[in-house]
Amino acid sequence: MLDKKKKEKLISKFKTHANDTGSAQVQIAILTEEIKELTKHLKTHKKDFSSRRGLLKKVAERRRLLSYLRREDQVGFDKLVKELKIKVNFIAEEIKKRLVEEESTDESSEEIVEESDDSKEE
Repeated sequence: MLDKKKKEKLISKFKTHANDTGSAQVQIAILTEEIKELTKHLKTHKKDFSSRRGLLKKVAERRRLLSYLRREDQVGFDKLVKELKIKVNFIAEEIKKRLVEEESTDESSEEIVEESDDSKEE
């Protein structure tokens, strides 16, 4: 768990306005620091499964917040990821979206081809 001074430093560094303590950027920064500490702890205590479960929960929460921030503020997302040096893997989601878009365009082009074939027969 982060001590008060570390948390205050993170809040002051990543806040979006004067009284900001809970924006997505601040939450992601705090979670990232907690994840680093838990990872360090688990390297020495390999059988601490309850801490491992807590780590996985924090990683999942950070991922949800990152995807939210990416949807809402792409520029802020890019800046935050660069500052915190987080590896982000949204490529799989983008590939799925592209495949769905390609399938929908393929279906519409097939309909056009079928319509043109019908007109030739008449």
